[in-house]
Amino acid sequence: MSRISLPHPASRNGTKLNTPLPDDYGELDMRADLAIRELSRPYARTAQIYEMLRHDPRVDAHWNLSNYTTVGKLNYNDHGPIHARVTAAYAMQIMKLLLDANAPMDVIESGAGDADDACLVALAGVMLHDIGNATHRIGHELMSVILAQPILNEILTEIYDDDEQRTLITNFILSAIQCHDINPPPLFMEGAVVAVADGCDMTKGRARMPFDLGKLDIHAVSALAIEEVNIRPSNGEMPVEIEVLMSNSAGIFQVQETLIKKINATPLRDYVMVHVTSINPEERFEKRILSNAILDNGRLRPA
Repeated sequence: MSRISLPHPASRNGTKLNTPLPDDYGELDMRADLAIRELSRPYARTAQIYEMLRHDPRVDAHWNLSNYTTVGKLNYNDHGPIHARVTAAYAMQIMKLLLDANAPMDVIESGAGDADDACLVALAGVMLHDIGNATHRIGHELMSVILAQPILNEILTEIYDDDEQRTLITNFILSAIQCHDINPPPLFMEGAVVAVADGCDMTKGRARMPFDLGKLDIHAVSALAIEEVNIRPSNGEMPVEIEVLMSNSAGIFQVQETLIKKINATPLRDYVMVHVTSINPEERFEKRILSNAILDNGRLRPA
């Protein structure tokens, strides 16, 4: 259980109190855990590392202090254990669709491992990608690599007997962590999955925490307009479709800045399409600017 608490929005004296978790974000967390367990069932090593990371007290400490830093100090969105699990679920869904489509995974193409190892890299990379926020937001990508390395050195020893393969898998994971904010852009498919899965966690539940603490800007407002993000097979030429449901056209900013930039900067640009849809179109208090949009040649266009 976390020993780190966030400032309560009603607190005026700086006392650290628990901030209520938005109901929809808590539900998303439970759904994410179930999805990860279901999708990792065919992959013994992936399922094993998920349980090891979930119950590692060092990882939990990094997650919770990262949340204290990003939400409590900077009024950013959630970067703690729920974000880790939600993005891991997105990553596993994307991985399944890519593997079903025989997309070239770099762990497999390089000879470092098989489909199980590729999924393990994506899962571990996305679960550890933000732990560097525990020290500071600036430079958190490299700090996440530094904090993750001793943890991976220990737990991967229980999964891989071969020193060379363990080193290769570790390097793939660290690369995915370093490149998750596309600075630098990922070169490997597994790293691209981590970056795009991270971009998919933009629903209003995640944004509600900093909003309740007083954040009011275009990032907060646009994130509160995102109702749901779904990963599913595409009906077109690309194997993966990311469906974004928004209740207000302001959500387009979030999609463009959080998701599309990451897709365009990664090898997944040739494998993923995005479909943005406005819901509740009869809402009389909002002037409907946009009803549908799709990713077309690297740009969102009205559909």
